[in-house]
Amino acid sequence: MRTFHHILIFFLASLLSISCENRSESSMDNRNKTAEEILGNNEYQAISYGGYRENTRDIQPTIEELKEDMRILHAMGIKLIRTYNVHLPHASNVLKAIDELKKEDDSFEMYVMLGAWIDAKNAWTDEPERIRNQDAPRNSTEIARAAELANQYPDIVKIIAVGNEAMVHWATEYYVEPTIILKWVNHLRKMRDNGELPENLWITSSDNFASWGGGSESYHKPALDSLIRAVDFLSVHTYPMHDTHYNPQFWGVRAEEEDLTDMEKIDNAMARALQYSEDQYYSVVNYMKSIGVDKPVHIGETGWATISNEFYGEGGANAIDEYKSGKYHDEIRAWGDENNISIFYFEAFDEQWKDAMNPLGSENHFGLINLNSEAKYAIWDLVDEGVFEGLTRDGKPITKTFGGDYDAMMKTVLVPPTDEEIQQRLSEEE
Repeated sequence: MRTFHHILIFFLASLLSISCENRSESSMDNRNKTAEEILGNNEYQAISYGGYRENTRDIQPTIEELKEDMRILHAMGIKLIRTYNVHLPHASNVLKAIDELKKEDDSFEMYVMLGAWIDAKNAWTDEPERIRNQDAPRNSTEIARAAELANQYPDIVKIIAVGNEAMVHWATEYYVEPTIILKWVNHLRKMRDNGELPENLWITSSDNFASWGGGSESYHKPALDSLIRAVDFLSVHTYPMHDTHYNPQFWGVRAEEEDLTDMEKIDNAMARALQYSEDQYYSVVNYMKSIGVDKPVHIGETGWATISNEFYGEGGANAIDEYKSGKYHDEIRAWGDENNISIFYFEAFDEQWKDAMNPLGSENHFGLINLNSEAKYAIWDLVDEGVFEGLTRDGKPITKTFGGDYDAMMKTVLVPPTDEEIQQRLSEEE
């Protein structure tokens, strides 16, 4: 009898052990999707992320601060983040933070598009000439480190992006010719083909729509066409906010709109801004197809700042405030979801190092959450839904900007200038 009980207990224990192992393996499988499964999947919302709190990157966020941020993003439904370089500790620390959170919580799921920064030779130096068809010495080190991290965290790093706005001509300090990006994309592809990188790791470059062939013919080069064929998908940037100043044909109040209410004028301008981004996206898709290629195209960056004392703010394009930022965020997200296009919204949190000498500069204010741990208007609804309950950033709970006072927020909203005013400004700048 005792022997029977021992056998029964052993049998039940074995079944329990197998069941637990299967559940554990199933849980791990559910948290180890491929890039192909993640991109374009509405359940895997994407965002650009930097965790810097201070006005210099010399002060790195701690692992605990990064984990704090990852919990906040996960609560928001974000499961795919984008980083920008690997030569600083930030990227590797982000991966470590995610790895620790996954070990602590079976339900935690987060993936990374790991950015490898690429520069032209002599970029950021006192040398008078940037050599666009040659690598900066650090590029090889950056690529090697990205590959190392992809191998160290294969369940987290699903994409490597070679360069960030590295091919667009207005990035005069550092831009390179497509041949340089192609060289490193092919290098990583060869590593993958040889089993030196995970077989499901996707390789891309993340750049302005013009650089991907959606702009002028000056970008249409054989090396670009080869690059389009080489990457696993195209990661495209579009920023109508910036073009409210630089290329404002879609902005402003039309003559036939001047009798509308202020809110109608604003909403009409924002509808044209969304269409502007869509048009830039499809300009890339059309160029890609014109060279006989058909592969995924996603939005690697787009966003709308909330504060600016520059061209985009009051007295300039009148484009910047939380209402417009929130409207753009919601509409570009909805468009992406409807068309199975991933949107790496720029960005998660405000970062003040980007324009450290000008605290009110727009580059410091693209985040959905500011440095006071306040959710901006774009995600007030998430605060109302309680998704941040129990979460803090830098010891502060996530609350709403303006204390959640909609009327107070709306008093800061700017009406776009008229077409006539825009044309007058442009003529004065010539």
